[in-house]
Amino acid sequence: MLIQSKNGIRKYKRLWIAWVLITPLLLLQGFTMIYPTFDTFRTSLYHINLFKGIREFVWFRNYINIFKDPKIISSFTFTGIFVLSSMSLHIILGIALALILNIQFRWRRFLRTIVLLPWAMPTVVIGLAAKWGFNNTYGFVNDIIRRFVPSLQLDWLIYKNSARVAVIVMDLWKDVPFFSILVLSALQFIPDELYEAAKIDGAGAYRMFQHITLPSLTKTILTLTIFFALWRLTMFDLVYSMTSGGPGESTALLAYRISMEAFTNMNLGYAASLGVILFLIIAMLSGINLFTIRRKEW
Repeated sequence: MLIQSKNGIRKYKRLWIAWVLITPLLLLQGFTMIYPTFDTFRTSLYHINLFKGIREFVWFRNYINIFKDPKIISSFTFTGIFVLSSMSLHIILGIALALILNIQFRWRRFLRTIVLLPWAMPTVVIGLAAKWGFNNTYGFVNDIIRRFVPSLQLDWLIYKNSARVAVIVMDLWKDVPFFSILVLSALQFIPDELYEAAKIDGAGAYRMFQHITLPSLTKTILTLTIFFALWRLTMFDLVYSMTSGGPGESTALLAYRISMEAFTNMNLGYAASLGVILFLIIAMLSGINLFTIRRKEW
């Protein structure tokens, strides 16, 4: 009994010390994350415009107005197009590039290093460079295309569809290499014995990819897809530096529209309501990601 009592006292002291050490972190986390989240929701229930000096409690009117605002509808539309098309191409191009980088050849390590250079560059720098690169008169994109189609005349960032394509292309150029390196790291864990056994059974490259490589990468690819989709949802700097949301509102992603409503139009309540909706979307995707990670059977 005496020994059990001493063990209980020691366990209690360790638990007390643990709480003393972790409490400052919990308080900091609460101040920097929990409080701003609740305050944003509270602000979304007000009509606040600093230009006009208005602060009026309007309940859920901001949320109702969101679905009546053509600019916000356009932002939601392009955000959906951007995330779905970008992530679909991330998966296809990322897996293809990872398979290429996994092939045994002399300069493989060097190629794996330089392929990450676009990802290492600041997004604002890439956006500004793309703004020049897609110019009709002196842009390098049209210069390359005109070597095959001499009559091409297209100022990419002036027209709605071509501007959207340009934004998606630059997003892929920057982040596909990083996506492929992460997929490549998963490829390293697939046992070579599986491929050797498949070769003995007469399986070709396509069947090995279909029945060995792809099933082994499924969990990794799904997890990466959700993470990268979250980054796409919160993307601001590429659009800001490349198109400023134009032409019109055609390339204004939701995160960019929130920034414009808050810091340009000073419409804080409306921006907060958009932020709450974006938060709910991200929370839902994060929940899917946690479910994916914890699931053991595939």
